[in-house]
Amino acid sequence: MKNLPAATLLTLAGLACGMPVAHAEDGQLYGLLRSRDLTPFGFLRLDMRPAHAVTIEPRTFAFETELGYQNTWALSRNVETYLKTLEASGQRRSVDAALVQELHDLPGEGYLLDLESATIDFAVHYKFSGQWSAYAIATAVSYHGGFLDSAIEKFHDLAGFTTFGRHAIERNGTHLVYDLKSTQVTMLDPPQAQGFLDPTLGIRYSGIKLPRGWDMSMELAAKFAIDGERTLLSTGREDYGFQASLRRIGRRNAFHLDLAAVYYAGQAVPLPQQKQIVPTIVLGWERKLTARTNLNLQAYASRSVYRHAQTDLEELLKDKYQLSLGFRHRFENSIVSFAVTRNLQDFNNTPDVGFQVGYAWVPWR
Repeated sequence: MKNLPAATLLTLAGLACGMPVAHAEDGQLYGLLRSRDLTPFGFLRLDMRPAHAVTIEPRTFAFETELGYQNTWALSRNVETYLKTLEASGQRRSVDAALVQELHDLPGEGYLLDLESATIDFAVHYKFSGQWSAYAIATAVSYHGGFLDSAIEKFHDLAGFTTFGRHAIERNGTHLVYDLKSTQVTMLDPPQAQGFLDPTLGIRYSGIKLPRGWDMSMELAAKFAIDGERTLLSTGREDYGFQASLRRIGRRNAFHLDLAAVYYAGQAVPLPQQKQIVPTIVLGWERKLTARTNLNLQAYASRSVYRHAQTDLEELLKDKYQLSLGFRHRFENSIVSFAVTRNLQDFNNTPDVGFQVGYAWVPWR
């Protein structure tokens, strides 16, 4: 697992070498970036991936792989205030039992989440007919301290941002400290640092024509807990989702809107979360830059999975907002994508920064 991100990048680089340059005047529009939500808060629930606009022939397959990497530093206001007082000493502290107790002793609820994670999605699509297709997704994940803390701190200093208390503790650690009204959890190392998440199966109906050049597709998906509850890997419960995807594809631009609702069955560990319907919206713009290269800009918004039964902390109850900017480049039978995702509005319930590198192969394109 530790070598998966590097191996994927090397594979993509190898595929890029020696490919012919396209000279056609007109290119194609491929739809939204297919990256999943990398937010640790609700990470294990079913996530409806944005719909793509790539067409394949009936009774043929298409294959995708997506590498996602994110850095999260999220904390409550009381924990941030306390860590900023520790920064005055000029020395970084390790997150040991003593510091954890100090955080638990702070008045009111609090939390600190400091980690990086890498995910690799493997997806296969099969098209039954002109309008019906199905897909299956398997996801591997690795949790670790990572390497981005130093770069993010330097960026914050350069841009004049607050330190958010980052300078108080050692870099590149894996720390999960919660002290909420419903539970108290401390994990300084994940019980399982790597493994597979629950697989997802879905079916899609496309080609619904709407007025003024719009068309729509609909899909149903389910996440199956095939190996029971596993901390940070599986909720041990099945989730179900529906998504409607609208798009208007023009000559050089396309506009996309995905509306999804997921029945999230909740989870018991590491933090209890109740059953609920989680709505999500993704709004995107796509632009042809060259015959084979496209630009994508898309915004993501989703409701938090936390309720007042678990916590009254505003940071955890707020909705999640993220913005992604990415590029796609097409070769003969494959498409490579790269995107950067940044949190918006509330910085304490989403990753600070995330990256996605994707590769799609359509053998019979």
